[in-house]
Amino acid sequence: MTMTPEQAYAFQETFGRLVANVEQVLLGKTFVVRLGFVALFSEGHLLLEDFPGTGKTSLARAIGQSVSGTSNRIQFTPDLLPGDITGVSVYDQRTGRFDFHSGPVFANIVLADEINRASPKTQAALLEVMEEGQVTVDGETHPVDAPFMVIATQNPIEQAGTYRLPEAQLDRFLLKASIGYPDHASTLRILEGAGVKAHDTTVPSIVTADAVLEMAQLARTVHVDPSVNDYVSRLVESTRSASEVRLGVSVRGALALVRAAKTLAAASGRHYVVPDDVKSLAEPVLSHRLVLDPESEFDGVTASSVIAQLLLETAPPSDRQAV
Repeated sequence: MTMTPEQAYAFQETFGRLVANVEQVLLGKTFVVRLGFVALFSEGHLLLEDFPGTGKTSLARAIGQSVSGTSNRIQFTPDLLPGDITGVSVYDQRTGRFDFHSGPVFANIVLADEINRASPKTQAALLEVMEEGQVTVDGETHPVDAPFMVIATQNPIEQAGTYRLPEAQLDRFLLKASIGYPDHASTLRILEGAGVKAHDTTVPSIVTADAVLEMAQLARTVHVDPSVNDYVSRLVESTRSASEVRLGVSVRGALALVRAAKTLAAASGRHYVVPDDVKSLAEPVLSHRLVLDPESEFDGVTASSVIAQLLLETAPPSDRQAV
């Protein structure tokens, strides 16, 4: 079953209310806020990489508050252990059994603050739950509640005492985004509210957790023309043959781009994907999945610049079939 135009309009209306709700906290950053909800309704995870003080934690907290589900924050530190995230089995002397005590990852939206400060072993504790929505402790599997989303933050300039996220971990994130500094007008509005601390600012919940699941299910039914799939395939394949790239985008990355494009189309009030949806999401979906050649990195080449060049070189489809 394909999404109808009426369903697309209703999706757009709810999506717009959510974006407007978060923009009460994060001013002048509409595109990044939209990316956050694209990740949520695509049943994916979001990685925010930016300088300190740009509002990464505020964005994650506001997204969590907009959904009337459960949310937890995990402050990643070098001494954090995997069990501090997933939970542990504790022996109960009264029953003679081991009881599982769930960790903070058991929530609808989990903020993994400064994720690269934890050891690789602790980071790996998120691999299973981000991919499969479950946690295995002492041989027993415990599913997390749905919807489930991890919003992770990291600082790109401070490397002392941090551990770089491995490619397998980065590939678990549907989107990677940067917020950036606000423009002059937004800065003035922020300064007018300087008497209120950021963590004291809350936004009302707009949708329930069940509504998120329904919208995510609806987003899957957005029509994707075969020519758009071909465009995505050609774009992904071009990352593998680019001279600046050592490791290109996998099939998982191509699937992620199509899933995100479906959600963005619905958020724009359309029941079908257009090439512009793919173009606008190519950089946040694909760039963190590239492994650049060391010599190219030394010459100043970035993953974002590679994606931008490939978008110029890969011709989009000029027409589509009727839906």
